[in-house]
Amino acid sequence: MTNEIKQPVSNLETEYLEINSTNAWSIFYQHIREEYGNFNYTCDESKKPQNKNLNRYRDVAPYDHSRIILQKGPYDYINANLLNVERAHRRYILTQGPLPNTSGHFWLMVWEQNSKAIVMLNKVIEKSQIKCDQYWPLETVEEPSLTFVDVNLKVDFVNRTQSLDYTTRVLRLTNLDLGDSREILHFHYTTWPDFGVPESPTSFLQFLNDVRRSGVLDENVGPPIVHCSAGIGRSGTFCLVDTCLKLIDENGLNSVNVRDLLLEMRRSRMGLIQTPDQLRFSYAAIIEGSRGLPSNNVNGITTENHDDIMNNIHNLVNQNNVEEEDDDEPPPLPPPRGESLTRSIISDQLSNDSSPENEIEPRPPNKPLPMEPTPKIATSNSHNNEDHRPNSSNSNNKLRHRYQDKNERLARQVRDIKRKQQQTEEGQKLKRSKNETTEPSPDTVHEEAESTI
Repeated sequence: MTNEIKQPVSNLETEYLEINSTNAWSIFYQHIREEYGNFNYTCDESKKPQNKNLNRYRDVAPYDHSRIILQKGPYDYINANLLNVERAHRRYILTQGPLPNTSGHFWLMVWEQNSKAIVMLNKVIEKSQIKCDQYWPLETVEEPSLTFVDVNLKVDFVNRTQSLDYTTRVLRLTNLDLGDSREILHFHYTTWPDFGVPESPTSFLQFLNDVRRSGVLDENVGPPIVHCSAGIGRSGTFCLVDTCLKLIDENGLNSVNVRDLLLEMRRSRMGLIQTPDQLRFSYAAIIEGSRGLPSNNVNGITTENHDDIMNNIHNLVNQNNVEEEDDDEPPPLPPPRGESLTRSIISDQLSNDSSPENEIEPRPPNKPLPMEPTPKIATSNSHNNEDHRPNSSNSNNKLRHRYQDKNERLARQVRDIKRKQQQTEEGQKLKRSKNETTEPSPDTVHEEAESTI
């Protein structure tokens, strides 16, 4: 028997099932982390005193060699990196969720990089923690616009299209110095739990396909802005899946080595993909997404066998999602914030809230946010011991009444929220039906993106 060097498995489906059969995703992911640890890139700009409060997390910093440099404004620093995968003809800008003091810098980056779209993979509020500033205008307010005086940019809400798992908005970005405006597509995926994965690859792939069909990922336009809270976990998963599917589209399924591509991407921004489960989900999404692409070029696997493998993958994805536990340590806290959000985003965001953790691979010794103390129930004084039983009964009755009143108030609030949401959806359906009966205007550049939702 000849000694041969074991080559990496080239068939993604076989590799996926082999790792699953031995429950080796954690080991596989750890090997990637160890290789990534050999990278020796600097992050000196992030450590400068004037830039420290511009980072959402103290241990997630942009590499100096690939960081985005702002050309105008009070700072040239922003926690963002350019990820360029030349062989896939893909470029992305990965960044953290903006802070209140960096939202203007964020929009300046959108303008200077000539980006046509923002891909947002988190909610503003997750698990009662603010993960991102409300950097775009809400359509529910009387004047849906925001002006960032530090960079002299204005953002106006134009319209939105609501899907089950994501929202597509059209925003107008105006440079007040130049008087020029651009329309920016805002793709907002709202059902991806932090430090977790979507329930199945299908809804995520529908979202990715809508982003792709809009043309904002093409190499002839500015790179899209991709962010979550830290800009590494969910953002890395999005970019890895899209890049692999692009390479498969051009060269076939067996042409992609996911592990090597992830390591290549991590040379541009630290820590991309934060958990073994995100890596497993990436494989599953790539395999399922490859079925809908024009060319798979897979040799030696029949359609029947391929369907059997995909069924096994779906079963494994669902099983792992059910068994997934939030056993990660508490996330690092963001720097002190100037003031909490006072807009009406809380009800809007919490109505779709899932159960996220955080997506920071290194763990500084921070404590979780303090919980609101449990209200204390007053007890009777010692000199009333002789009337203890009747007083206790009355107190319990009053307590039950208070809980009933509270539950009724919450139920009314939930009904009001659902009623408003239903009215909004009915209005959007009516508006879409009217648009379908009229000739589209040549200046509505967002129509193609909306029609794909």
